[in-house]
Amino acid sequence: MSSSGASVSPPRDRVDACPGALQTHAAADGGLARVRVPGGAISAAQLQALAAAARELGDGHLELTSRGNLQLRGLPSGAEVELGERLATAGLLPSATHERVRNVLASTLSGRTEGGHVDVRPWVGAFDAGLCADPVLAELPGRFLLTLDDGRGDVAGLGGDVGLLALSAATVALLLGGVDSGLRCSPADAVPLALDATRAFLAERSAQGSTAWRLTELADGPTRVATRLALPDHQNGHLGGRVEVPGAAVVGPVGAATQVDGRTALIGVVPLGRLTADQADLLARLADEVQLTPWRSVVVPDLAEDAVDDAAVDLFRTGMVFDEASPWLQVTTCAGRPGCAKSLADVRADALTAVSTRTLPAGGARQHWAGCERRCGRPQGGVVDVVATPSGYELWIDED
Repeated sequence: MSSSGASVSPPRDRVDACPGALQTHAAADGGLARVRVPGGAISAAQLQALAAAARELGDGHLELTSRGNLQLRGLPSGAEVELGERLATAGLLPSATHERVRNVLASTLSGRTEGGHVDVRPWVGAFDAGLCADPVLAELPGRFLLTLDDGRGDVAGLGGDVGLLALSAATVALLLGGVDSGLRCSPADAVPLALDATRAFLAERSAQGSTAWRLTELADGPTRVATRLALPDHQNGHLGGRVEVPGAAVVGPVGAATQVDGRTALIGVVPLGRLTADQADLLARLADEVQLTPWRSVVVPDLAEDAVDDAAVDLFRTGMVFDEASPWLQVTTCAGRPGCAKSLADVRADALTAVSTRTLPAGGARQHWAGCERRCGRPQGGVVDVVATPSGYELWIDED
């Protein structure tokens, strides 16, 4: 294995309080609810339901997360009850007991454009159904993440606890803690193997008496979980030569992509990941289903040639970005004021000013603006931190 699998984080001394749709987080601007959208795929009707909830219960916005999920902010106390009812009606809450652990990232454009070996979209639904059907898996931490990479290498490096990486049309590698476990299976056996690996993570966690939130927080986590899965009576996997896992993609696709069926997928970045309810409604009118990405962009797929330009213009007028050279592809922020009581600045407003006036620090390098030294929401990979302090912003540059 390309990593020793040694624990990289201290033991957790508190219960995982990762927010969900029913268990909200009390932020300075009201309740924060996180709605899991496995694989980022959300239907037009579901998006409209969330837009209505944002208007009527929250602050009128939907926030895109780095796991392709959506958040509502500004919820009054008790609103999670009505929100839960709305989500259940829209099909966004298939299991009240498992709703916080349905974190699944899937390759953007899988099955629609060239570049992948298999279409991972069926895996998303199959894994989600298997997850929700197993009462044991409700005990997963809310930080648990599954990555489903069709071979194009876009999500395999995004820090999944368990991952599937297609190596060919016939062979799939199991990733554990972001590294290759050496276990291989066919595409047909991939989801059962991923579910077994998820159960093995919980079993190893229990065996160690651990409170770990992530697989890599266990002592020799990837190695020990792989050992559990490599036992002779395990039927889903076999061993193969280990491969290097593609690194985390800094940005995803942007603009127009030609699909294998001749239609077009339009990919727009949402600045700072903050989608208005009106934008959500517009997206719902353009396609039967859209895909949310971990790069806080939205894919509008299956557009006919004569519909692409009008759709792009309509979305561009609302502030969405389709230019891969735009500085908005380089800038992320935490919530900042007024949403976070710990923040020392309104980082979103300050970042917006810096982009609009072309005064981004660090020469416009990839950067994350944070309201305090915790640097919440910091993306993976090389990034300059623009950190608010009592005396103004400071640039923090990691040497590694």
